[in-house]
Amino acid sequence: MRVSVFTLGCKVNQYESDCLIRLFKEKGFDVTEEILPADYYVINTCAVTREAEKKSRQAVARVKKQNPQAKIFVCGCASENDATQFEKEGVVYISGTARKDDIVSLIERGECVRVIPKVYEDFGFAEKCRTRAYVKIQDGCNNFCSYCLIPYVRGRSRSRSMDSIVSEIALLQEGGVKEIVLTGIDISSYGKDAGQSLAGLIERLKAFDIRIRLGSLEVGVIDDGLLLALYGLKAFCPHFHLSLQSGSDEVLRMMNRHYTSVDYLEKVNLIRSCFPHAGLTTDVIIGFPTETDEEFEKSLDFIKKVNFADIHCFPYSPRKGTRAYSLKPLSSEIIDGRVARLVKCKEAAKDAFAKKNIGVPHEVLFEAFENGFAVGYTENYVKFYKENGGVDCVEGLTAKGQFLDGII
Repeated sequence: MRVSVFTLGCKVNQYESDCLIRLFKEKGFDVTEEILPADYYVINTCAVTREAEKKSRQAVARVKKQNPQAKIFVCGCASENDATQFEKEGVVYISGTARKDDIVSLIERGECVRVIPKVYEDFGFAEKCRTRAYVKIQDGCNNFCSYCLIPYVRGRSRSRSMDSIVSEIALLQEGGVKEIVLTGIDISSYGKDAGQSLAGLIERLKAFDIRIRLGSLEVGVIDDGLLLALYGLKAFCPHFHLSLQSGSDEVLRMMNRHYTSVDYLEKVNLIRSCFPHAGLTTDVIIGFPTETDEEFEKSLDFIKKVNFADIHCFPYSPRKGTRAYSLKPLSSEIIDGRVARLVKCKEAAKDAFAKKNIGVPHEVLFEAFENGFAVGYTENYVKFYKENGGVDCVEGLTAKGQFLDGII
């Protein structure tokens, strides 16, 4: 019997899908991650934006075209937010963000949406990959930003046990994985529900001789203790994805983000004092309903001042149930114009950061091949190309060299 596990959304969703794939394979199922002909389909949905929910619904429609007789199982954030949108012919199971692993044992039964969990659900390890692996350390969020639906569909922050995390990383290293990424919905809050901390977890990882990279961070977690712990790792990747969302203090206040632009810049400077070649990336929401032209200009000026390595640009997406939903949205023309300007800023910043790395020694982890080049990333997350044609271009191999105009 073939099962298709199709995933939308964040790295946490992908990690959870990978866990499902492992469980299905252990039960003897033939598993694919593509929407291909199959007997059962598992759609792991996303609700971070309206577009993400739309794509989740479209995935169900695509599945029905592949096999009208197939049984479809829907889970994830979009179905947690609104299960009724997936109540269609062929959908026999709708759950939310809790107990996704039940799908394996209940594959032939339908069930309604479950209650959001209050403790971390650990249903084993993800399917092993060859080069880079994601390790989920936390779930849920306590921040309740005014634009964000995630705390309502993922629940409050809850942490995975350190022993479980360490055990998975040990297996990954033994299996030949070269780099792990610690991921979660809000890894900055790791351990707060158990009297621990992210810095404490990092201390537990010092024995591993494997590249370690962090997922998205909040400003408040950056301090001397965390940076000292990271500095003590054998192979830390100095890439910090530090969420900004806006460079305007007034917009940050309306977003319910608990820091100012001054706070943010202080943490950026602290990171760079410890890791001079760190890659700093961020997320920015464009066109929040209260964002004036003046506030957008302030935000743009601040973004240029920080000198990011890359910027993820997101047009504001109203989410029903959030505090910002009642605010009058800006026109699409205004938002599109601001997005275009920020994208230009992003491209300039990305190019400038790459040029700063010219002549700097880096270790590159090759992951794939593109158009005759081996492709990988430096420790500080600059995409790197090397001409294919030697034994040192093998996927999963690390190679040291200087960054020279994008090609080693």
